[in-house]
Amino acid sequence: MGENGNKRLLKRKRAEIRFQWIGRFAIFASGCALLILLTTILSTGTTAFFRTKMLVDVQLDKEAIGITSASREQVLQGDYYSITKQAIYNLFPAVTDRSDRRDLSSMLSSGAPDEVRDYLLENPSSLGKVASLWLTAESNLDQLHKGNIKKELDEVHRGISNRVVSWYDFLLREGRIKSFFNIGFLSSGDSRNPEQAGVWGAIVGSFYSLLVCFLISFPMGIAAAIYLEEFAPKNRITEIIEVNINNLAAVPSIIFGLLGLAILLNTFELPRSTPLVGGIVLALMTLPTIIIACRASLKAVPDSIRQGAMAMGASKTQAIFHHVLPLAMPGTLTGTIIGLAQALGETAPLLMIGMVAFIVDVPKSPMEPSASLPVQIYLWAESAERGFVEKTSAAIMVILAFLLLMNAAAVFLRTRFERRW
Repeated sequence: MGENGNKRLLKRKRAEIRFQWIGRFAIFASGCALLILLTTILSTGTTAFFRTKMLVDVQLDKEAIGITSASREQVLQGDYYSITKQAIYNLFPAVTDRSDRRDLSSMLSSGAPDEVRDYLLENPSSLGKVASLWLTAESNLDQLHKGNIKKELDEVHRGISNRVVSWYDFLLREGRIKSFFNIGFLSSGDSRNPEQAGVWGAIVGSFYSLLVCFLISFPMGIAAAIYLEEFAPKNRITEIIEVNINNLAAVPSIIFGLLGLAILLNTFELPRSTPLVGGIVLALMTLPTIIIACRASLKAVPDSIRQGAMAMGASKTQAIFHHVLPLAMPGTLTGTIIGLAQALGETAPLLMIGMVAFIVDVPKSPMEPSASLPVQIYLWAESAERGFVEKTSAAIMVILAFLLLMNAAAVFLRTRFERRW
């Protein structure tokens, strides 16, 4: 090899080394970006799984509540607002000014009277006695206790008056302010108050939507894939169908939302904001992914399986459904789970069919109005209250956990049942 050949060889080696370093840098940069994103979400959202509570002594007086007995019917009809306010007033007897007392009562969540009622429902024998209860603190006080609001800030920028901060310091010294695990975040629906808002309603809504999506897209996608791959004649019509299926997989999701709005809601007049409509729209969006994955899995099964089954006397239909499809099912399930995971994170089509509405109640069926996890994140991200910042990140953590589980299931199915030929 001459001098020119050595130069060309050295040039190629240098180009290869540069390419390797570019690839390493790309991996490093993407890893750093992912690490920053996850760190930001975790650091912001972890505090949402804890809730600040205040210990107060509540006088469960019959007359003040407006009941005569501790029967369930009367307890549910009682008024607990006044005794809850009086309980916090008793902690600061020197505070008598009306505006100061208003600030005092605002330190407790607007849901605190309901917590007193629930305690009396569980402990009817405590009627007429003094009960020491840990009641949920208001959102700004909750953020102050978690350190998300700095006491060193100016009163105007802090959003909490100096009087409230001094009362908080007193309660902290007395051991009447503590953080507890926020089970309500995972067991309750949405709320206008950040300290009471939860994701359970959105989780149930997403579950119903994915259930409807799976029941429609999975059998229909498998049937379409089997027909196109095994039975359909190879002509101009089937080629057009295949091209359109591939194109539908790349169509923006909001187009499917517009389709659902125009046909499902306006034409068929299905109920708005329900997981039923959301599931149908997501099924239309997921169908191309399942069809493509199933067809690829069917192609991967050797022809010898089909020929061997038919040589033993099986019909073509029996060979496909009894031998080929079971072998292609791991890849099909993997594609289905990936498609459902994509559907779980979709927001645009659900916004178009009205699932952006503020829904407090947890849906009991796919026919009831509901939100979904990505839409719930969208709603909280637009809220002005500081407490919803951590709620948004916590909801992202929840949806990421579901996505990780679904992708782990896809990897397990692929590695557990996949066969190599």
